Amino acid sequence: MRFASLGSGSEGNALVVEAGNSRILLDCGFSAAETVRRLGRLGLEPEAINAVLVTHEHDDHVGGADRFARRFGIPVYLSHGTREAAAGGDGVFSGAMIIDSHTPFAVGDLEVFPYPVPHDAREPTQFVFGDGAHRLGVLTDAGSSTPHIEQMLSGLDALVIECNHDRDLLLGGNYPERLKQRIAGRYGHLDNGQAAGIVANIDTQSLQHVVAAHLSQRNNRPELACAALAGALGCTEGWIGVATQAEGFGWRMIA
Repeated sequence: MRFASLGSGSEGNALVVEAGNSRILLDCGFSAAETVRRLGRLGLEPEAINAVLVTHEHDDHVGGADRFARRFGIPVYLSHGTREAAAGGDGVFSGAMIIDSHTPFAVGDLEVFPYPVPHDAREPTQFVFGDGAHRLGVLTDAGSSTPHIEQMLSGLDALVIECNHDRDLLLGGNYPERLKQRIAGRYGHLDNGQAAGIVANIDTQSLQHVVAAHLSQRNNRPELACAALAGALGCTEGWIGVATQAEGFGWRMIA
């Protein structure tokens, strides 16, 4: 089982998860052409993708999903609320597979375990992926933690977790006050300290990879996110990976 990011941040998000002969594209916040280009960096043709899975309707996660999926005949999976919020009444995602945020399902060799999160979207859902032997957890957009989130992310082999902002940088920055409160609120985005708190509360004994994702380019710095997560894990800061907006990150194998 392996995974890689096409890019992560407010300008677009997409993650590929692969097990056996199955590949899922988690979110597609880039244009169809840009998604194809970024897949090429990973050595993948778009036809190699078996499903597009959408976390929620915000444009940086769903912007290119419908067009990419239609162009290459790929099924889309998303919650009812996400489809209703993203569709706009014009047939977008009309043939999508509707998922329940508490009901696991399979895409070929990949097991998918959805879970709901607090975020300012209609029915946001994050995911844990498995191949029967290993599990990857992804949490890229949430304003706060819950016991259920921490239960879902406990005992993983790999974790991609949002470290959107440093709280001091956000509150001391030049964003409008209302935007600051939205980002820092219960239904906004996780800051470095909140992400570290989640990591400190879960079983991390089997973790082979931890990657900080969805970093704000204005309100965070990679070294701050890495320091927070490393402090929670008791590891070196260099062991923590970072998903960047421009490059994402390359393939990481779960042994």
